[in-house]
Amino acid sequence: MYKGKTVAVVVPAYNEETHIKSVLDEIPDFPDIVIVVNDGSTDHTLQQLQDVQDARLVIIENSFNMGVGASMIRGYEKCIALGVDIAVKVDADGQMPLQYLPTLLDPLVEGYDYAKGNRFLDRRDLRQMPKSRLLGNMVLTFLTKLASGCWHVFDPQNGYTAINAQALKLIDLNRIHRHYFFENDMLVELNIHGCRVKDVPIPAVYGYEESGIRVATILSTFPWLFLRRFVRRICQKYVLRDFSPIALFLVLGALLLTWGIGFGVYLWVRSTLTLVRTSTGTVMLAVLPLILGFQLVLQAIVLDIQETPK
Repeated sequence: MYKGKTVAVVVPAYNEETHIKSVLDEIPDFPDIVIVVNDGSTDHTLQQLQDVQDARLVIIENSFNMGVGASMIRGYEKCIALGVDIAVKVDADGQMPLQYLPTLLDPLVEGYDYAKGNRFLDRRDLRQMPKSRLLGNMVLTFLTKLASGCWHVFDPQNGYTAINAQALKLIDLNRIHRHYFFENDMLVELNIHGCRVKDVPIPAVYGYEESGIRVATILSTFPWLFLRRFVRRICQKYVLRDFSPIALFLVLGALLLTWGIGFGVYLWVRSTLTLVRTSTGTVMLAVLPLILGFQLVLQAIVLDIQETPK
């Protein structure tokens, strides 16, 4: 136990034969349960797990590679069945320093619903991060803020997280993405339910392991996922649960922006092709909706930031 709370550590593992035993060896003594979800590994991960001598260890087997999100959902469901107070997610690649586990758990003991590591709060740690990961995380962070409404959260792709049982039971796990969008989806669901999220400064450890996610995967799937989650969150939080002017500002702003940009492009193309200058009055029919739409969208974002659970 940790400060009167029962703790379970959930480790999703796919082909992690070189790291899994060292990760499990580093888990402190105070977690009550260690759940490893072997996600259809084709290497010797299962054999490595079977050699671990730890009475706390519970192994869940996926018959095929279901994805990190699906594995965590199975782990979370096991935590709910076992009645633990806090469920911690730890990746099996050895990048998450487990000596910082108490730092991650303290916010939940103090009353937060969800805590996650943040590799960007220490400048020294930023120097260790590969430049490609740094740039990618900055872009994904902004898109996640917009989609999830968790505007005070940075480094959303950080999988070192902890959630309390009350928040876990609120979330519809069937809606959570089964693959690499899992962490982003969790933030969306937590915001919809008004759960409080805390960023915790925790450095990452970078070795020779390769990330399982590819740039092509991000570019082909994440934009559509962000858009769908954004629309769903706005509808759930600001229309169905409690109607707010935020939804009205966004809809009107988006319509005016679309008209302003579309009509403005049409006028520019027509003027270029015909070599006839467009009148000022006609130009204003594109400019005014564009300005007003931008102002409405900006105001909606400001109000959304203010609605972030503190």
